[in-house]
Amino acid sequence: MKTIEKMPLRKLLIGLWGHIEPHRRKQFFLLLFLMMIASVAEMFSIGAIIPFLAVLTAPERVFEHAFAQPVVSHFQLTSPGQLLLPLTVIFGTAAIVAGSMRLLLLWTSTRLSFAAGADLSLNIYQRTLHQPYSVHIARSSSEVISGIAGKSDAVIYNNILPILTMVSSAFMLTGILGALILVEPTVTIATFGGLGVIYASIIRITRKRLDKDSACIAAESTNVIKALQEGLGGIRDVLLDGSQATYCEVYRRADLPLRRAQGNWQVIGASPRFGMEALGMMLIAVMAYVFAQETDGLVEGIPVLGALALGAQRLLPILQQTYAAWTSVRGGQASLKDIIELLSQPMPVNDDNTERSSISFERKISLNGVSFRYSDDDREVLCDLSLDIEKGSTIGFIGTTGSGKSTLLDIVMGLLDPSTGSLQIDDITIVAENLRDWQSKIAHVPQSIFLCDGSIAENIAFGIPPHLINNEKVKEAATFAQLSEVIEAMPEKYQTGVGERGVKLSGGQRQRIGIARALYKGADVIIFDEATSALDSKTEDAVMKAINIVGERLTILIIAHRTTTLRNCSRIVELDGGSIRRIVPYKDYLSSDTSII
Repeated sequence: MKTIEKMPLRKLLIGLWGHIEPHRRKQFFLLLFLMMIASVAEMFSIGAIIPFLAVLTAPERVFEHAFAQPVVSHFQLTSPGQLLLPLTVIFGTAAIVAGSMRLLLLWTSTRLSFAAGADLSLNIYQRTLHQPYSVHIARSSSEVISGIAGKSDAVIYNNILPILTMVSSAFMLTGILGALILVEPTVTIATFGGLGVIYASIIRITRKRLDKDSACIAAESTNVIKALQEGLGGIRDVLLDGSQATYCEVYRRADLPLRRAQGNWQVIGASPRFGMEALGMMLIAVMAYVFAQETDGLVEGIPVLGALALGAQRLLPILQQTYAAWTSVRGGQASLKDIIELLSQPMPVNDDNTERSSISFERKISLNGVSFRYSDDDREVLCDLSLDIEKGSTIGFIGTTGSGKSTLLDIVMGLLDPSTGSLQIDDITIVAENLRDWQSKIAHVPQSIFLCDGSIAENIAFGIPPHLINNEKVKEAATFAQLSEVIEAMPEKYQTGVGERGVKLSGGQRQRIGIARALYKGADVIIFDEATSALDSKTEDAVMKAINIVGERLTILIIAHRTTTLRNCSRIVELDGGSIRRIVPYKDYLSSDTSII
């Protein structure tokens, strides 16, 4: 995965923009246009306060002013008092329009932010599901789950929404400052400059603290999910061992620093507001005192004070909002880095949206000089191994733990790429372009069957939308897996829920659902990796006989530790230290001294 550990915030945000869907980008530009309209409405609402307050305090001067004459002539007004109604309507309309525009802007920006967040979350999930098997086994699932479920939400709340808030605030500040500068340029510029210096100083002081809290939040949010997965995933052992306190302590050590960092973040973002509000009120008081020292100063100054008060009432929250948005963006920098890494995962060329080469399987599977190691620092799990598997044969694989049996079959399934050598099907080498087509011909039955929290039918037809499930095919697969009688005895039959990870079923029943799933797929190759270990000998024998009846052309590869499981195999391949020790018929292997471990 691409590492961006040292990438600054600006480049991270540019990287995030690169992953925004094109149609969302257009919507963001339309949102900018809406922000400009809202800022104009804000400017107009502040400007309207001056004539409104002036007509309340000195209507004669307003009536005689040149700007008022168009209103006087249009409404045919004859006295100063008659200006009050039209100016009240104008001021009220301006206030309603400005408020409506802010509400519309809030609704639009929030909706767009969450829509973009949903796109990013789906993009991460899609890219993660398409990563090679070697990538999945090399990293922690809690890291990925945290990125998809938690940190993608953080991108919405800590990056997209705050950035939109800052952009919107910039437009609003421009409109408000423009109106206030027309009213009182010197005071406005001095005040805004002073507030800007104060906020800039706070940003400089708190930057390191925010960076530290950001890294803590990114790391501990992953650790929290890891603690939950480990405690709940092993709940049977937790209950038996009485180790609840241990797992609660692990969770506490992850969750408490996370909450503390989030609390620091909120305090830093909100604290300047109170001081700024006090400074704004002091400024209004000082100006009122200055006006009061002059003759008729208050009469002339009330409209100006009213405009400044309204402007400050709008300006200070926007400044605080901008600062809080900056702290959110800065505090979410580490999580954003993790999200960009997940979004930068490459999509393979054999995904479902690309054309892929077709491949047929008519004669044999060939492993040619295959060697494999998980990383350059690891020892070789397979060493220069060559093997031909004829179509329609049943091959058993045995060997001590660590001899390479499961790794060999992972290579056959295309889940792992050989470090050297090649996998060929009918003399055609498996590469990225035809891998997906080859995998569509394989069904895998592992020792531990994963079951979703759905019905038996949904688990047999795993990955198929419920409305597309072929129920007759489900019943047929269950029959061959020696499971139909058990299902028919259940009250809801094939619609019976299995519970999370199949907790409502016995181990043997879960295993037979896995076998039925493989048969439902209609694959050419079925791979059993210790798949019948949970079955008794009688059921195992019935299952294997039924599978052999399914089709003479079915190729079956079996890893087993019980000798009886291999009795229907045409050949036994014994592995030792990553190499083939020998290949013998079952009867010859049975008569030897070798034991299966």
